[in-house]
Amino acid sequence: MEFAEAKNGLLYSVEHVEKKVESPAGELTILRDVSFAVEPGEALAIVGSSGSGKSTLLHVLGTLDRATSGKVCFEGKDLSSLDEAQAAHFRNRELGFVFQFHHLLPEFTTVENVAMQAIVSGLPKAKALKLAEESLERVGLAHRRDHHVTTLSGGERQRAAIARATLLCPKVLLADEPTGNLDEKTGSLVVEVLRGLNRDMGMTLIIVTHNRELAASLDRSLELRSGELYAQNSF
Repeated sequence: MEFAEAKNGLLYSVEHVEKKVESPAGELTILRDVSFAVEPGEALAIVGSSGSGKSTLLHVLGTLDRATSGKVCFEGKDLSSLDEAQAAHFRNRELGFVFQFHHLLPEFTTVENVAMQAIVSGLPKAKALKLAEESLERVGLAHRRDHHVTTLSGGERQRAAIARATLLCPKVLLADEPTGNLDEKTGSLVVEVLRGLNRDMGMTLIIVTHNRELAASLDRSLELRSGELYAQNSF
C-alpha cells in the first residue's frame, strides 16, 4: 500500500477519536473525543498522569490498537481501512517504535540486534549490517557495535533500541517513555539523540513522556486528562 503526501500537508490528522474497552466493572472510556494534527518533521510530546490514555493514543497512532470510533489519517489515508497485513506493512515501512524497555536480544551483539529488523524485512544480511553500522553511528554507539548488549549500560541499550527503530529511516518515531528507566544524566543523552534525529533527518517524533525536560525540548505538547485532550502547548 502506497502512502503519498496529503494535499493538506499534514502527516497525521486525528478526528474525534474514542477508545472504549470492556471490563468487569462495565465499559471504560480510555480516549474521549480526541482531535489534533501533526505536521511532517514536528517533534510532539504527549503528557499526562498515569492512566490518562497516553500510551493508548500512541498505540492507535501506530496501528497497534484501533479506535472504537473517530478517524486517524496518515498522509490522508484512513488507517482504520487497513486490514492486519496492510497495517503491519504500514508499520514496517513508515514507523519506528521505542518503548520504555528496550527488548534487545541478549544472545546477539549490538550491531546484530540493530540489523535484525532489516534482516526480517528481507534485506541481505551484509546490507542490513551496513545499515545497522550507520544507524549506530547516528546515535553515538559505533564503538559498541560488536559488544553483546548485556555489557551495555541502560542508556546505551536505549540508544541501541533507537538505532534499531530508525534503521530504515521511518517517517515517524513513536516512543513510549524512552527515558523512563534512566537517570537524569543518561536520559539527557537519549533526549539529545532523539532531537538529533528530528533535526538532522527531519524525522517526526511523537513521544509519550513524564519527563518534563524532554517534553520542553520538543516543539509542542498535548496533555491528556482522563482520556480527554486538555491542552495543546507550544514551547
